[in-house]
Formats: sequence, C-alpha cells, structure tokens
Amino acid sequence: MSVAFTKEESAETAAETMLPDRPVSPHPNLVTEAGLKALEDQLHQAQAAYEAAQAIEDVNERRREQALPLRDARYFASRLRTAQVMPPPSSTETIAFGSTVTFKRGDGRVQTYRIVGEDEADPKLGMISHVAPVARLLMGKAVGDVVEASGQELEILTIA
Repeated sequence: MSVAFTKEESAETAAETMLPDRPVSPHPNLVTEAGLKALEDQLHQAQAAYEAAQAIEDVNERRREQALPLRDARYFASRLRTAQVMPPPSSTETIAFGSTVTFKRGDGRVQTYRIVGEDEADPKLGMISHVAPVARLLMGKAVGDVVEASGQELEILTIA
C-alpha cells in the first residue's frame, strides 16, 4: 500500500494534545475525610475516561480525547500522594481546619462556611479553602471575636 493512503501520526498533533500540568498549590495539602474520598473518585473518573478513549481508532482523535483525562489523572494522583488527612476539630471553642463558622459582616449579611482543603473548596456550597484570606483570618478565633477583612468587620457568631 502506498504511504499516501496511510494515516501517519504527526509530531505536531502530538504536541497539540499534550496539555500542561494543572498548577499545584505550594500550601500543605490538608484534606478532610470527604476531601480525600473526592480526590480518589476524581482520579478514578479521569482514569476511566482515559481508558474509554483508548478504544478510539483514529490516533489523532484518541490523543485529543486522552489529553484532558491524562492531565487530570496526573494532578489527582499527585494530590493524593501529598494529602494530609486532618481529623475533625476536637473543639468548637476556636476555629480550626474543618470547622463550620457563621459570621456577620459589617453590612449585616450573615454567612456560614466550612473550612476545608483547597480541592474541595466551593464557596457556593459553603466551603472555603483553609488558605483563603477569610479562612486564614478566622483560624484560631472564638465566638464573639471580630476580625477585619477588606475594610469590613466580621463578627464570629457560631463555631460548629
């Protein structure tokens, strides 16, 4: 068969499908038990997506479909290797990793957040990272304490 009728793998296509690694935080990778489970689940999902892409016959399409799950699998494997599972807070006297804190802002808004690991943080679901500026200000504080964030006072109402 003539080379003109075969599909060659191109270096250009290979380079196009190699995605750069996801950035990894320089902070300690603290996680809750649920956060560790979520990382494991996300790694398994990435591995399954990569395996599913293996079945694609067209080499260029296979590379494109494998690029994202391969990058994600590297990221989640790295995060699992460095994960430090933190025990639930032993006290509700002061705010710690894993605490759920309710505070009142200077404008009257009341907000509740749980302080969790970076990968499980989702402010829309009421979870903020332990390295978020507000979380860092709140750590070690007690009910009734007031901290200033971005020119606004936050009064701690409850710790759970």
